Amino acid sequence: MTVRVQAEPFDAGAELNAFAQGRTDIGAVVSFTGVVRDTQGDLQEMLIEHYPGMTTRAIATIADEAVARWALADVLVIHRYGPLKPGEPIMMVATASAHRAAAFEAADFLMDYLKSRAPFWKKEVTAQGASWVDAKDADEDALRRW
Repeated sequence: MTVRVQAEPFDAGAELNAFAQGRTDIGAVVSFTGVVRDTQGDLQEMLIEHYPGMTTRAIATIADEAVARWALADVLVIHRYGPLKPGEPIMMVATASAHRAAAFEAADFLMDYLKSRAPFWKKEVTAQGASWVDAKDADEDALRRW
């Protein structure tokens, strides 16, 4: 299991290839890459803040739960912090399993929990100013199925 919280950009394709390289014990690899989106057309940057150490531990705990719930061979979670521009990758989840159902379900679980429980704070910066991004009810609703 690998959890990385970093400011540096990452190449999702290269990360996924490295994650699965040489694995003959798996039948499925599922990945998701989140990208900074500009829904209003005026986002200059998304500023993501976190507490070093605490954030990595919290994500590792979520990943450990996924491993305990599904038969996973491996998990990769990358989440960036700092100033990010629209279109840049913000996070990535990859799961590997002998069977696709476990890989898909675990990846979905990880994404839902990262969205609402990982200790990150997001601020949108536009020409009009900056504002913190509020938690969404839909994200909390998504957790109820787990």
